[in-house]
Formats: sequence, C-alpha cells, structure tokens
Amino acid sequence: MDTAQRGSGRVLLVEDNAELAALLTELLSEEGYEVETAADGHRGLHLGLVREYDVLILDRGLPALDGLDVLARLRGQGVTTPVLVLSALGNPADRVAGLDAGAEDYLPKPFDVDELLARVRALRRRHLDVARVLPIGSMRLNLDTRQVTSGQDCDPVRLSERECALLATLAGRPSRVFTRRDLLGFAFPEADSEAIVDTYVSYLRRKLGRAVIATVHGRGYQLGAP
Repeated sequence: MDTAQRGSGRVLLVEDNAELAALLTELLSEEGYEVETAADGHRGLHLGLVREYDVLILDRGLPALDGLDVLARLRGQGVTTPVLVLSALGNPADRVAGLDAGAEDYLPKPFDVDELLARVRALRRRHLDVARVLPIGSMRLNLDTRQVTSGQDCDPVRLSERECALLATLAGRPSRVFTRRDLLGFAFPEADSEAIVDTYVSYLRRKLGRAVIATVHGRGYQLGAP
C-alpha cells in the first residue's frame, strides 16, 4: 500500500468478540496504527477517559456496559475522539441512534475490512483538519499554546510561530511526504527560498530530537515517529 494511504496514530478498539478483535488489531497494526483493545464496556470507558486516542472503534453490543452508553459517557466527559460504531443492528433507526449518541460513523456487521480501514482513515483525516492538539508520535502539539508535550515528566517545549506552522503541516497529514516547495507554500508563504524549510527542520530536530521529522531522500520531508 502507498504510504499516502497508510494510517497512523493511536486506536482504541472496544470489541468483545476475541476473534474479530484479533483480526482487526492485526489489520490496523499493519496499516501503521498503534492499537489498544478492551473486551467490555467498562474497560473501554476507562481507557477512553484516561488515555488519548486518535480514533475509537466501538462495538455496540458490549458486555457490562452497552457501546452507546460508553459513547454517551465519553461525550459527557468532554472526550471528542472520533468514534466508529460497529453493530449487528443495521437498520436506519439503529444508525440514527448511534449517530445521535455522538458517533461520527456507523458500520453494520458483517462489514468489508477494506471499507472499515477506509472509514478509519477518513475519520482520522477529518479529525486532524479541525483538531487543536495534534499527535507527534508519543508527543502532542498544542496549536493554541505552540507547545509540545510528552507523556513523560518533562517540561513542555515552546515553539516559534514558524516552527509550529511547519510541524503542524507535517502532523496534519502524517503519512504524506511533503516536498520543500509544498512546505514553503503551506508554512512559509511569505518566503522566497526553499532553504528556509531546511533551516526550520533543523531547528525542530534540535528542540525535539532528530526523529521528529524524517527525510525521504529525493522527495522531501515527512512526520517522524519520536
């Protein structure tokens, strides 16, 4: 699969069917996602509240706590992670109930796995287009404060306006390889020389580590995996 079509980010999969959960975990991992699983509603709710994910795949018919109840409680606590609901209930009224509960998408079982992966990619893209906090590997970039934080006990790293613009451009499409000309247009529209891109890549690597931006030889730059 072309890198532009591959996924990235963290996915929470809440599914009580062990065989299906194992299959989806394998497929999502092959797509480039980091997958965490929960086998019941209580565990899924706990993980969704205490950890950050980029997409949540939620089975509707869960033991202990129904999937739509999990979704409603997450939304009630301010969790805005995009959610794809999976369900054996596929009539229009059931889909409406899932969407009204706060899901961004609803996929009846049985489903085509390629369609599921495409829907996850679409959710991820739409979320990145509007998100104010973007994942940078294990770190997070806050666009409002221009700070990069990690889950470790470390002080936030403050970025300049141009550094933030460049990193946000890469993080907004983490699988895309950007040419220097692309990045010049997106992050430095007032500049004339593509050399400014290399300069700010160097600044970001100095602040956040060399792995934060990957060089794709002969093509340009791509978000790394620090």
